[in-house]
Amino acid sequence: MTKGNTFFGHPVGLSSLFATEMWERFSYYGMRALLVYFLTDTFIGGGFNMAELDAFTIYGIFTGLVYVTPIIGGILADKFLGQRKTIYIGGFTMAIGQFMLAYSATMDKVANLDSAQSLFFTGLGVLIIGNGFFKPNISTMVGELYDNSDPRKDGGFTIFYMGINMGAFLSPLVAGKLGEQVAWQYGFLAAGVGMLFGTIWFLMRSHTLGHIGMPPKVKHDRVRLIVKDWISILAFVVVLVGSVMFVISVWSTLSETATTWIVRIVSVVGGGYIFYNIFKGTEGKTEWSRVSVILVLAVFNVFFWAGFEQAGTTFSIFARDNTDRMIGSFEIPATWFQSVNAIFIVVFAPLFSVLWIKLSKLKLNPNTPMKFVWGMILLSLGFVIMAIASSVSNVDGEIVKVSPLWLIMVFMMHTFGELCLSPIGLSMVTKLSPAKLVSTMMGVWMGSFAAGNFVASQMKAISIKLEGGLGYEVPVFWFIAIETAVAALILLFLTPWLKRMMKGIS
Repeated sequence: MTKGNTFFGHPVGLSSLFATEMWERFSYYGMRALLVYFLTDTFIGGGFNMAELDAFTIYGIFTGLVYVTPIIGGILADKFLGQRKTIYIGGFTMAIGQFMLAYSATMDKVANLDSAQSLFFTGLGVLIIGNGFFKPNISTMVGELYDNSDPRKDGGFTIFYMGINMGAFLSPLVAGKLGEQVAWQYGFLAAGVGMLFGTIWFLMRSHTLGHIGMPPKVKHDRVRLIVKDWISILAFVVVLVGSVMFVISVWSTLSETATTWIVRIVSVVGGGYIFYNIFKGTEGKTEWSRVSVILVLAVFNVFFWAGFEQAGTTFSIFARDNTDRMIGSFEIPATWFQSVNAIFIVVFAPLFSVLWIKLSKLKLNPNTPMKFVWGMILLSLGFVIMAIASSVSNVDGEIVKVSPLWLIMVFMMHTFGELCLSPIGLSMVTKLSPAKLVSTMMGVWMGSFAAGNFVASQMKAISIKLEGGLGYEVPVFWFIAIETAVAALILLFLTPWLKRMMKGIS
């Protein structure tokens, strides 16, 4: 990379990773915006006619597992494949998964319900596996563009985060409208095409990355993949897709007891292997101290995303059923509300990027744990607003549709919270991780997203169970607002200790 060849003052390779991630997020968020609506739609409408809580659970399992498999992808990249090959494997695999979803949506749900559901869940499985290869490694490559002492690093991750959210903004507008108002298959098809385009873009722009992301044992003067690498990439994709199809077909024949024990065994073995890798790859008090900070903040990350990811479950239902979406004769697609957070990110991310730099020059920049505290406080305030909107919308048991400005205001508060926490968390992992464990620790960090996403899908069910136990109503939005505020207060008290444990890295 030549001197002066930059992208908004950052290494030019950031532009390649920015656009690749943008298209991958276009694919993911387009599909995610449709998932609950598709699952709960009637057979006649082309959906699976599921109950809301069942659809929420499937949503939570899917959005959780897409953050578990990055642990595997991170380990494989660190030890064998390198980040670049794993991104290609993940990208092509996810495109195939989206096309499976599209085809399942075209099937007759009355005559072929079992076949349609089997293909759909296989497609979700292929997406989960593909995402595991893709997700941790592109974030890791962003970190490798900078030295740990480079003050541009947090800003670089914030710009990268803008790419994520540009894709997240566009996809509900395109895939969401196609799926919701034309036919479900066209929405999933658009998501698949976006994924394919992003992977091809990464291939065309790989020269801007120099040696970054190449397999760990190749020489530093080699900056491109060769034919042998591409054969192994194709083989990986075929094996991954075939394996998912085999596992899904076998899984459907097992009893509930058997599947429960399989999940437990895999979780214990997988968790043990991850911590073995961390134990083996971490040396000295300083490295252990920094790794401990990542693990502690990962716990609070779960609390944040358990609230934030209501966007795809309870917020989706509120947008569809409780929000006045008419502008004259035009009805705003409910999926379009999934774009609100993303457009706020695109608008405000540059301001936050500048803000951190300005505060750093003034020696007023909050440390990473304190930024997490602010993120959780803003999330809690957003749920206070949402709880008020919900009470205004329910009058004597009857639904009264409210202004879309309620949801927009909530998304704005949550966006500010996200900008204080999410890009900062990605940057923090690359700063604090031991050099040979960066992708593995990024995978662990994604694991906290997984737990948060699954817990998010169960929040409504938890509030219903609390109502039964306590004997009075426990509104889900008030419940989330309070538990997030308590977690923020605990983290505030832990912040001085965590700052010391970071050993000079802020």
